[in-house]
Amino acid sequence: MTTKSLRPHRDDVLLAVFSVLVGLVFWSLGIYSNGSRHLLPDWAALVPLVALGSMELLRRTRPSLTLAVGTAGVIADQFTVGSLATVVIFTDLMYAAVVYGKPSTARRLPVSTGLITVIVTIASVAWLRTPQALLIGVITGIVCFAPALTGATLRNHREAAEAARLSAEQTALLAEMDRSQAVAAERARMARELHDMVANHLSAIAIHSTAALSIDRAETSRDALGVIRENSVQGLAEMRRLIGLLRDAGAEQEAAAVPSLDGLEALVEQARTNGSASGLDFVLADERPPGRALPAPVELAAYRIVQESLTNAVKHACPGTVTVRVARTSDALTVAVDSPYGERPGPRAPGSGAGLIGMRERAELLGGEFTAGRSGAAWQVRATLPAEMEVVEA
Repeated sequence: MTTKSLRPHRDDVLLAVFSVLVGLVFWSLGIYSNGSRHLLPDWAALVPLVALGSMELLRRTRPSLTLAVGTAGVIADQFTVGSLATVVIFTDLMYAAVVYGKPSTARRLPVSTGLITVIVTIASVAWLRTPQALLIGVITGIVCFAPALTGATLRNHREAAEAARLSAEQTALLAEMDRSQAVAAERARMARELHDMVANHLSAIAIHSTAALSIDRAETSRDALGVIRENSVQGLAEMRRLIGLLRDAGAEQEAAAVPSLDGLEALVEQARTNGSASGLDFVLADERPPGRALPAPVELAAYRIVQESLTNAVKHACPGTVTVRVARTSDALTVAVDSPYGERPGPRAPGSGAGLIGMRERAELLGGEFTAGRSGAAWQVRATLPAEMEVVEA
């Protein structure tokens, strides 16, 4: 225990001084609690008074010591003329021992003082055999059991309030963690959507603008400008849609159409246009059986995986054929994209790896599997998504 914690509390100092002064006033006026029943001289009553009054300075920091000294002092006071102030100080020391003492002491004192009160009451009645003997038990209860019980009640209320405060803090902390996780998950989802919607168009713009700059022919520049304009318009439209979704208050804006696998042909055709400057051709093999609908989250994830795979092919694949294959079994949807791998001539766009991360996240959020890597002379992307599922929240 530090020196600072042993310093008496200001209220305890005032209480000690006040109680001793009151006791001195009672003694000087001849107000005694024992009357003529005493063995020691009158001044001897001041010793327990001063001893217990000084213990008030330590009632918060050393409650066990103050209780022990207080018990000895109140017993010694019975052999003097007695001071009512000494008894009152003892009740406060008993109360403080329960409130500020160890938990074991706080549990033990109300029980022990209650038993003492019962024993004293029974013994007094058995010895004196008068109804007035019950007053001895009542006084004993008032002096020791009542302050102990009061202290225990207050301590229980304080502990309950502290437990409620800690519970509220933990609840607030968990709520803040949930909110932070929800914000992080939403930001990740928005980042995936933004990347998948815009990266394809920007990659095509970068590749065709590089081609127009490096190949100084009017026909090449005109074709490149056409592709750049088309992707710019589409990219702006996608950006406006995303901004509209972010600003939507939920009342007036119509729900935006969610991309699905029905748009794969248009997606492949767009990639064919964007990849023409790189010597790429694109082939779609849609092997899904007709008439079997997929959950909307699965269709969106598969569409975005194909879209990002085609974007990566436009940016990085060497001349050749890019094959997109989509198939479905009774319980799974498989997406496979194979693109030529090797040294690529002509312009190419830089990559950050965010596309592969986004594709993997989309598959894992649905409980599916995703792999991507080189296999011989091809770069292969494979995704397996559940055909019937419950969406796993981020």
